[in-house]
Amino acid sequence: MKPLKTLIINGSPRARGDTAALIGALRSGLAGEVSELPAYRARISPCVDCRFCHTNARCAIDDDMRAVYADDFDRLVVASPVYYGSLTPPVMALASRLQIHHAAKHFLGAPIELRPKRGAVLLAGGGKGIPAEARRLSRVILRILGAELPEENVASSLNTDELPARGDAAALEKAREIGERL
Repeated sequence: MKPLKTLIINGSPRARGDTAALIGALRSGLAGEVSELPAYRARISPCVDCRFCHTNARCAIDDDMRAVYADDFDRLVVASPVYYGSLTPPVMALASRLQIHHAAKHFLGAPIELRPKRGAVLLAGGGKGIPAEARRLSRVILRILGAELPEENVASSLNTDELPARGDAAALEKAREIGERL
């Protein structure tokens, strides 16, 4: 049996920050191959509304979105800090490039076939922000990419101004358990 593959979209600019702590915990419970796409360091342009995808079942921009478009993973994780209640700008740029799926369905009449996947969301944030929009947008990204997101596959550490994620035992344990479930 082939090992399961996981793609983690890491929306954090900090290699050793709170989001990284949650990803580390998830990875400790995760088996199989794991690839991480560091959104801040990846070469991913936002959609420029060129409409190439209205007549072609792909994007005209050739960049690191290839890892997402390849659809060769079985599990997909969106991990991001919460900025003003939402996902970080590089994750939103990535999300804008999922326009090809809408265009394929509505303009070409041929939806892009995707492998079914299991999904998870990891969110970290400080302050008094409310992560509802970040959760909603993560769910949209996962749905567009064919990933099911059970509610128990969401882990958050949302008081990082007072307690860094690496010290948030409950959030770390939940992330590890999600890794095991995936």
